[in-house]
Formats: sequence, structure tokens, C-alpha cells
Amino acid sequence: MSPVLAIAIDAPLKRLFDYLPPPQVEVSRLQPGVRLWVPFGRRRVVGVLVEVREHSELPASKLKAALAVIDEEPVVDPALLDLLRWSADYYRHPLGEVIAAALPAPLRTGSDAHESAERWSLSAAARTGALPAITARASRLRELVSYLEQRDQAGAMELATLSPRWRDSLRELQKRGWVTRLRHEVAGLPFVVGHGVARAAGLEPTPEQRSAVAAIAGAEGSFTSFLLHGVTGSGKTEVYLRAIESVVARGQQALVLVPEIALTPQLVSRFAARFDAPLAVLHSSLPDQERLRAWRAARSGAAPVVIGTRSAIFAPLAQAGLIVVDEEHDSSYKQQEGFRYSARDLALVRAQRLGIPVVLGSATPSLESIERVRSGRGTLLELPNRTGSARPPQLHLIDLRKHAATQGIATPTLLTMKRHLDAGGQVLLYLNRRGYAPSLFCPACGWVAPCPRCDARLTVHQRERALHCHHCGTLQPAPEACPVCGQAVKPVGQGTERIEETLAALFPDVPLARIDRDAVRRRGSLEEVIDRIHRGEVRILVGTQMLTKGHHFPDVSLVVVLNADQGLFGTDFRAAERLAQTIVQVAGRAGRAERAGEVLIQTEYPEHPLLAQLVTGGYDAFADAALRERREALWPPFARIAVLRAEAAQRGAPLAFLDRARDMAQSLAAAGIEVLGPAAAPMERRAGHYRAQLLLHGQNHAQLQRLFSRWLPAIEELPEARKVRWSLDVDPQELF
Repeated sequence: MSPVLAIAIDAPLKRLFDYLPPPQVEVSRLQPGVRLWVPFGRRRVVGVLVEVREHSELPASKLKAALAVIDEEPVVDPALLDLLRWSADYYRHPLGEVIAAALPAPLRTGSDAHESAERWSLSAAARTGALPAITARASRLRELVSYLEQRDQAGAMELATLSPRWRDSLRELQKRGWVTRLRHEVAGLPFVVGHGVARAAGLEPTPEQRSAVAAIAGAEGSFTSFLLHGVTGSGKTEVYLRAIESVVARGQQALVLVPEIALTPQLVSRFAARFDAPLAVLHSSLPDQERLRAWRAARSGAAPVVIGTRSAIFAPLAQAGLIVVDEEHDSSYKQQEGFRYSARDLALVRAQRLGIPVVLGSATPSLESIERVRSGRGTLLELPNRTGSARPPQLHLIDLRKHAATQGIATPTLLTMKRHLDAGGQVLLYLNRRGYAPSLFCPACGWVAPCPRCDARLTVHQRERALHCHHCGTLQPAPEACPVCGQAVKPVGQGTERIEETLAALFPDVPLARIDRDAVRRRGSLEEVIDRIHRGEVRILVGTQMLTKGHHFPDVSLVVVLNADQGLFGTDFRAAERLAQTIVQVAGRAGRAERAGEVLIQTEYPEHPLLAQLVTGGYDAFADAALRERREALWPPFARIAVLRAEAAQRGAPLAFLDRARDMAQSLAAAGIEVLGPAAAPMERRAGHYRAQLLLHGQNHAQLQRLFSRWLPAIEELPEARKVRWSLDVDPQELF
């Protein structure tokens, strides 16, 4: 029997598909990682060869042959394919979908892995006179043949000078066998944001920066995980740059991950100013062809530095030398839909398999990363001081119970803002709630505008005169009157749009800007606003979490956290950690240059232990206390968890499925594994579907993986499984 090709296809099926090799193709030439066209049902789809097997479990009569080979060499190199197979197994996700997530969209539909240009040449038969002559009446064909006779080959731009309809003539010549089409690989430049930025040398490093760079350089050619814990403004990016300089000098590549697309432009600009070389940029907002060009540049080694968001962890690297994960604590590194992987965790796995160092950087490291260092599985690099003459900002709590407020802004806050503005500083106000107001309320009957598809209220967007659901995307016109009693309705609470309106009225002569997903929706608009901030054209900034991470605003002297209470009483065990990180990160935008920084945190609970720890002891004090609590409660990082989620249009179906799944898990689970639930999700109905979840808690991941191997195939066969959409989230970052 012929060898069998085990092929991964982008489908929600946890298996490989067996095919016979395409006709007239030598199997010995096929390497794992190449793409093939294969029949799949009634469709013709792209699959990726994973392995060649000697036989199939299916009889030969039922095997179809692959249609054609797309690539001469793998688009997924052996090391990356090994990582993807490991990831599919670890996160219990179909390998075909995992591989598809690692490839740019055009490659999933058969586009060339190499950037190439079409050229044409006379065929051998035409040059030897073996073809029937072209008649004198076919003047355009004769002109084209004459042109090609005088040169070995020609491209589209050259042939277009002969006639506007040259392609029609060329097609006719191809039919007659006179012309052969050639494809030549070309070296295209990768997509570069900030291309043409003036070169700039780095600042003189501090002793702590020099020590960190030396430690990273000393790990060349071997796996070491570093946690670069530097306070905000301590120069972590300068450490990345200097470490990468030595990597590039050795002819290797560095992969740099950032959590948000919003951080990419300014980081790329800094890298472009330091490296006289192409930079490949990979993120989901790029057009498909630009993303493909960057992917090609990373794969060929033409781009020595690759910068991207979460999915860039799968970027092909011709000669990997270093991986950097900036703001490693950020939950954006965890994919929340489909293939639920953690780019930060995979960065550690990929670096280990490649035998290269990996640097995780943050001013507020995750508790998992702190514990990894403390347990001896990583090396701590510290930057305890801000660079230059900058000093840490002073933090103060504003008790909202004791002060009058104007649309959520307390009087002491307004007075402090005026003082900083009068002194020439910029002021940043943080509120993680976009829109005008979180709800539309009727004072007469108590009606609150609900989302028809979620257990949530609709958010008021005043400029659009509309109500939005930020969970499912529902959009409705905002009513003038209550639909129940007919009385006038009013927006209640504050969002960034309302804060912007309030500040415009209170400080009419001070230019301000709002930065949230609504305000910077257009491509390039975020960069425009940030440029205006750096030029001093904006004095007051209002924004959401987009403003908290990584941005360097040297003239910001005051930061205001308008509502610190949003995360104090969350149901998720990570809620306190996320709130502490957010407060420290946004506070770190103040006083990063010559101006002294000040931070005001508005709260109705100034005595709360978390806030007291942050004000008196900083993030380190909070992390110590939080890790003690986690250890006593046996929660991550001192245990491992996974969540089985289910949703359906019918309310009872998810819980019925999870009840059966729980019974199976309890019968299969080894000692030390707890099965908790099932329970309805905190927001049970979302986008018209009812949701529930089942939590699995184990002492270590090996325990859970052994359970998954027996449990998941069993629950796939449950009749209740056909009535729901279910998924397993391994190492979840959010319990929702």
C-alpha cells in the first residue's frame, strides 16, 4: 500500500485526515509542514501535512488522493510544527485550527509562501521552430513574439509598454504553446510602521540596566527565562533594545510581543530609530497582504526584529535568538475564543524548545511569574528606580464620601487638576468605562434600558444618540421617553464620553482628547492623538485601559483614577490582582520626566486593604500578601485549573450537559482533583445564549491532563453535548 499523508485541516475536529499522495508526486519530497490542496466533502481546501504514515486505519478503497502540492518546502518549519502540536495537545484544541491560527489568512487559501513576480518567456518549442507559424494578420501576437525573442524573459511592466491589451495576446500565445509563464521569488520589504524615522542613539544606561543587559547576553544560545521587574519609567524598553542589538549583531532574530495593538506604533518607532534594518510587524488590524509580507520577512530572516501582538508568538523565525514579552502580566495575551492559548506561556515553551533566552518584562508582574522566579525556575532582573531625574509619583486617596463631585470628579480632584494645568503639566484621567453613561434610567417608574440579548444594561452613547451593548454589539436608538410610563429618561453614571463633556465645560480653554475604542476607531487615529499629546497640543487626556500600558507621556504630571472601586469586589479570584496592576500602571504615566508626579485615586472605600497596601507599600507589598492568600487557598500559581464552558439558546441545556460531564469527571478523577459546579456564568445570558461553567481544580497540570485524555472523548459522545456549544479553557485568566 502507498504511504499515507496525515493532514491537518482547518475544521473543529480533533483528528488528522488520511489521504493518498497526489498522482505523480514522490512522497520522499514531501516534508511535514507543506501545504496541499485536498478534497474535503464537496469542497477543495488547503491542508498542512503533519506526518507520513505507513498505513491508515481506513481501508485503501475509502482513501482519497490529495489534489496537488502547494509548497516545495514547509511553510511551518519542524520546530514550529512541534510547538503547534504540543499546543493543540496542551490546550485540547483541534490541530487543524491551531495551525490555521498560526498562518496569515492568504496562506490558508493557497497564496504563495514566497513573494514572487510573474515573468514570461518563449517556450522551447517556439525557439526551435517546432510550432505552426503565426500568420501576418495576427500582428499583435507577432509583435509580442518578436519582443520575447530578443530577451530571455519579460515582466508585466515591460510587456505593458507594447499594448494596453497585452494580456489577451499573451493568453492566446499560451494556448498555442508559444509562451511559458515563470515565477521568480523577489525580496519584498516587510511592512514597517514609522519607516524613515531618524536614527537615534540610546541614552547612557544605568548600572541596573547594564547589569540586566549583561545577564541576558550571558544566556546566549541557551534557555533561560528572565523576569525584568522594573518600576514604571525605569527603562525596560532600553534593556530590550540593547539586548536585541547584540542578537542582531550575531545575525539572529528577536521576537517582541506586546499585549495591545495600541502599543505597537510607538514601540516600532523606537525600534526603527535604533535599527538600520527592516522590522516585521504582525497584528490583527493589518490588511491581509501586509501581514503576509511581514510573515515572509520573518520567515526568510530579512527582518531581524519581529514585533507583534498575541498571535505573533507563532511567527516563523529563520534564526531565532531572543524572545521578549513586554507587559507580560496583561490578560490580552490569553486568547478568549476558539483556540484559547496564552502567548506568554507559549513564549516560555518556544524559547525552551529553541534553546534561547526569553525576557518577561513588567512593572506589575503576574503572580505566576513572581512565583516562577521564587521557586528557582526563572531569574529576576530588577530596575528599582526611574531613569534620569524622574521620581516615583506620590499617591493619594480621595474619599468620595466626604467631597462633593461634579459628574464623578471630586472637588479636590478639580482643584489639583487646575494647579497642575496652571504649572504647565498635562493631566490624565482614567476610567475603564467607555460611552456616555452605563445606563439609561427612568426616575418615574425605575425602568432601566436592558439589552434584549444579554443580562446587562445598554450603555448610552450620547453623540450617536444610541444605546450600545458592549457585550453582544446590540445597537438601538436612544428613546426620549420611558417605553413603560412615558416619562422623561436620563443617563445615569459616567463613561469616558461624559467625562470628556464635563471637562470641556469646566476647562473650556484647555484642549483635551479622549482615547478609547470609540474615539480612535479609524486606522491611524490613535497615532495622531498620541502625536498631538507629545507636541503639547493636548493638555487633558481622558481614556480607558488603552492609556494604562507602556505609553510614555513626559509632560503628564497628574494622573486621576476616577473610580477605583470597580474591581474591589469582583467575583473572579484574579480581580484584586488586575485592579492593583491597573492602578500601578496608570499611576506610572505620571512624573516620568522632569516634572514631579502626583496620583489621585478616587474611592468610596479608602480603608480597603488593597488600596492601603498600594499606597503604603506599592505593588510588591500587594503581591506578597496576594501570594500568601493564594498559597493558603491553593489557587494558581499553587494549583492548576481548567474550566469547561457550555452555552445554548435554551436555558437548561448547558447545565444538563455540565451535570453529566461533572458525574463523568468525578468517576474518572484521581485523588487531588476537585470538580466544582456546575453553575451559571456570572452573566448567564449573553448574545441570546445561556452560559454555564464547570471548574476543575488540580494540584498540578499533569493530573488534569491525564483526566482530560479519558474525560474529553467520553463527553464528546454524550447526547447532551449535541445540544450545546462547549469548550475547555486550560489555565483560564478570567472566570466569567
